[in-house]
Amino acid sequence: MSFNDPQAVARYADGPVRQVPGFHALQAMTTLLLAEAVPDDGHVFVLGAGGGLELKVFAETHAGWRFTGVDPSAEMLRLAESTLGPLASRVALHEGYVDTAPEGPFDAATCLLTLHFLPAEERLRTLVELRRRLKPGAPLVVAHHSFPQDEPAKTRWLSRYAAFAAASGVTGVTTASAIAGIGTRLPTLAPEHDEALLREAGFGQVELFYAAFSFKGWVARAP
Repeated sequence: MSFNDPQAVARYADGPVRQVPGFHALQAMTTLLLAEAVPDDGHVFVLGAGGGLELKVFAETHAGWRFTGVDPSAEMLRLAESTLGPLASRVALHEGYVDTAPEGPFDAATCLLTLHFLPAEERLRTLVELRRRLKPGAPLVVAHHSFPQDEPAKTRWLSRYAAFAAASGVTGVTTASAIAGIGTRLPTLAPEHDEALLREAGFGQVELFYAAFSFKGWVARAP
């Protein structure tokens, strides 16, 4: 998907629900993990905020929270504003990347379905920038494609991803297309590599909370 293609962006909301197993549960679990540490008047940083899907869930669930959302796509940010509706008054949206985002410090941060677009070196730099913007002990919640990179395990997990998407009504998704689109073009990492990057970036208490075919999610704490 091109995140700058207005037609593709308009169809975006249908994609995650049909391609990410337990998508709504992932958002609900993320909200609960944030609530373990974020005060009633807390400020949450959302990286990859385009579309506004998780922002809307967070804002509806916690009326006192404020948000800063960052995304490189102007089209996706416009979609986020539309998705949020009146809730947008509690959200500051910024076009750009983490290194141009406000410094905070924030009570928590999330990065859902985003880090798998970044190679390991850039992913580490992004995690460091996220950690820099968090208060001591603040949680970071991440979730993205993360599966073994050796064969035949890599193909096995991409086949399962493709089967789920096809069963959910996504047309044209096959094992071959998943291997080409995700296994080849996305710089995905193995789960143990993802966990190591979180620790290398300075996070502690790294815990797996979500595992759904080719997707994994972790919660970690800033020092």
